[in-house]
Amino acid sequence: MENRENDVLKSLGHKTVYRSDYAPEVLETFENRHRENDYWVRFNCPEFTSLCPITGQPDFAEIRISYIPDVRMVESKSLKLYLFSFRNHGDFHEDCVNTIMKDLIRLMDPKYIEVTGLFTPRGGISIFPYANYGRPGTKYERLAEKRMERHE
Repeated sequence: MENRENDVLKSLGHKTVYRSDYAPEVLETFENRHRENDYWVRFNCPEFTSLCPITGQPDFAEIRISYIPDVRMVESKSLKLYLFSFRNHGDFHEDCVNTIMKDLIRLMDPKYIEVTGLFTPRGGISIFPYANYGRPGTKYERLAEKRMERHE
């Protein structure tokens, strides 16, 4: 099957250029060919790093992104480059998770999305921020409320 997205995707199949700071502009999308179905897409990113905005020390995490797409979907290589762009970016764990979620909402306008950060301990404390969003006025907004209520 021919890929109809070849003309618009800039990262996939090209030399990789790693950005040195936060770069949401590297994110790319492609068309969801199964819009008639509700289905989950999940990314596990076990090598996420960012910097503490106070100390400048590195923070390490697994970032988990799950979403129900609508018209557009995030292209995985561009997502990898985007997440890598946090490497020299100073932000608190909670800010990283919320920024990632909001950037992906702006990019794709998904029906539903959730982002979890499983940050490794520093100073004996692990932080696992969770953020979610469901499209307002739809069953996905109710899904977001239910998943937030049941979140552990």
